[in-house]
Amino acid sequence: MVQIPKQQPAQPAAPTRPAPGALPTSADVARLAGVSRATVSYVLNNTSAVRISEPTRRRVHAAAKELGYVPHAAARSLRAGHTRIVLVPTPDVPIGPLYSAFLNELQRALSRLDYTVVQYGGVGLSGDAAARAWAELRPVAVLGPVGMGPDGIAVLRRSGARAVITLGPDPVEGAHALLTDHRQVGRVAAEHLVERGHRRVGVVMPKEPGLDMFAVPRLEGVRATGAEAVSLPLAYEEQDASQVAVQVRELGVTAVFAYNDEYAMLLMRALQDAGVDVPGDVAVMGADDLMLGRLLRPRLSTVRLDLPSGEELAALVDRLVRDPEQDAVAEPREALAVTLVAREST
Repeated sequence: MVQIPKQQPAQPAAPTRPAPGALPTSADVARLAGVSRATVSYVLNNTSAVRISEPTRRRVHAAAKELGYVPHAAARSLRAGHTRIVLVPTPDVPIGPLYSAFLNELQRALSRLDYTVVQYGGVGLSGDAAARAWAELRPVAVLGPVGMGPDGIAVLRRSGARAVITLGPDPVEGAHALLTDHRQVGRVAAEHLVERGHRRVGVVMPKEPGLDMFAVPRLEGVRATGAEAVSLPLAYEEQDASQVAVQVRELGVTAVFAYNDEYAMLLMRALQDAGVDVPGDVAVMGADDLMLGRLLRPRLSTVRLDLPSGEELAALVDRLVRDPEQDAVAEPREALAVTLVAREST
């Protein structure tokens, strides 16, 4: 009698993995997670129109992480009809701690909404030339182009940008305008100094390239108060600050609005080194309200600048991308709030 070996129950096949060195695909992720390729696409593209259970989402993300799979941005863009790139032009000026903190918050907020922030450092590019360079990346949104006219905005729109948000003193046709008028920074500073009895006010004008776009409006704001504004060109160097400290005494200036806190701290130290009492002989005022200014002696008076938070701006970008028609009805709105912070230096 021949015995027939007892058949063992069939075991589920182990998920196959890509060959060593091969680029993992969404199909590999689907096999490892035990789901369809469509489910992988829905999960990794954060599609809200399809309900996927949280355990399934976690399983897909875990499989993608284990395999080292990253969705193909270009392929996703072709399916969606646009990229998820938000382009932020890098300014051709020194970036201070205030702007750096704002940019970090904005990037985190946009990342949570599934956008990718690209900083474009187009040194020497401006106007339509900058718009064409940025348009090559096919961004879905552009935030903060300064000095660009309607033609440049139109180039970005034709390339697929659903949202173009400008930050500047004036609205630009075709863009969603957040108005930031720096004349009010100089005005608030000068009004405070005039109230303290100062009529001849020195105004620091940084020598560093690119800062005129902020410094000139602030000087205009000082002049608008009726104060006698004396321009004080200053490089961000100790030696130059020492020379300006001498000029302050020779020009009969009794107060200085030093453009921002960093220049104010530089000049205040130079004045003190020259034997000038602050604020007894010369009052000194900055802008930005940096923490270091509060630690000086005397503590630095300043003008605090408040822009929309990164969370607010990211939410605005997302709304405009989802509904570009909002641009057509949106009125320009003030986005820069300034507040006097009076301390011991004035």
